[in-house]
Amino acid sequence: MRLFVAVDPPVEAVNHLGAQVARLRVGAAAAAGTNVRLADPAHLHLTLAFLGEVEADRLVEVESALGLAAEGFRDGRNAVPRLSLGGGGRFGRDRSTVLWVNLRGDVELLHVLARLIRSRLRRAGLPYDEKPFRPHLTVARPGARMPPADVEADRASLDGYRGPPWPVAELLLVRSHLGAPPHYDRLAAWPL
Repeated sequence: MRLFVAVDPPVEAVNHLGAQVARLRVGAAAAAGTNVRLADPAHLHLTLAFLGEVEADRLVEVESALGLAAEGFRDGRNAVPRLSLGGGGRFGRDRSTVLWVNLRGDVELLHVLARLIRSRLRRAGLPYDEKPFRPHLTVARPGARMPPADVEADRASLDGYRGPPWPVAELLLVRSHLGAPPHYDRLAAWPL
């Protein structure tokens, strides 16, 4: 099973972001039929830890580790993080260009939560990607199908974007299925 740990923004935040993306050049390109691979609003999530392939018989261990992380976060008297989407960035270049939106608000609490999750996964001997945590939501994967200047203009436009604030209510364990399009199954959730 291909697994990751995430939090989901609420529908209101996703819809607000969707209206902003529609006004960007990448949104106009998608509306004109260019395959800029806009992120599916139904699947927008903030990945806190990517586990990759995990054997099904270890699912209980994963759920236990994540339950302990959520409990540790609550017991640490951490407030529920309040976030908003805002600011922009991009990863990669040419064919691998990704346009994303940043997070604002209690981002440091999100880092605390991500560290707790990774610590619990490590203690349980479970796999996870050890790349530094960089909270963001992918907006589009335009690759080389748009001029770099247009992607940069969209990134700059996202710098001025501020979405509505929202509390991070729960931690999610998600199974991803690769394919075109990929799809996701919510396996478990823990309140924060």
